[in-house]
Amino acid sequence: MQAESLRQLFHDQLRDIYDAEKRITKALPKMAEAASDPMLKAAFQKHLGETEQHVRRLEQIFQQAGESPSGKKCQAMKGLIAEGEETLEEYDDPAVKDAALIAAAQRVEHYEIAAYGTVSAYAKLLKDQGALGLLQQTISEEKATDESLTQLAESSINIQAA
Repeated sequence: MQAESLRQLFHDQLRDIYDAEKRITKALPKMAEAASDPMLKAAFQKHLGETEQHVRRLEQIFQQAGESPSGKKCQAMKGLIAEGEETLEEYDDPAVKDAALIAAAQRVEHYEIAAYGTVSAYAKLLKDQGALGLLQQTISEEKATDESLTQLAESSINIQAA
C-alpha cells in the first residue's frame, strides 16, 4: 500500500509540474519580448524550446503510465509568474528591468529544480527507470539554464543595472 500511495503522490506532483511547465511556455515569450539585452532575449527563447520539450517528456511519462497529465493547477508557479510580472511594471530602466527578469526567471528555475529533484527521487524509489531518465534530462537542463542566467547576470546585466 505504501508504494501505491507514493505512486499516487508521484503522479500528483508530476501533474503539478506539468501545469507549471505549461504556464512557463506562456510566460517565456513575454519575458523575451520584455528583455532589452539580446543575449537575455536569446536565453529566454532557447529555454522556451527546452520547456516545450519538458512538457513532451512529462506527457510521455503519463502516457507510459496510462494516465492523463492534466487536472492540477500549480499555484506556486502561478504566483511566481504573477510576482515577476508585477516586478517588471516597477522599473523603467531597461538594464534594471533585465536584472529583474533574471531574478524572476531564477526563482522559477529554482522551483523547477526542487520539483524535478523530488519527483526524480520518487521515480528512483518506485523503480520507474523510464520516468527517471526523462526527469534527469530535464533537471540537467533546468540547472544549466540557472547557471547560464547567473553567468549572464554577473558578467553583464547586473553590472549595467548598477
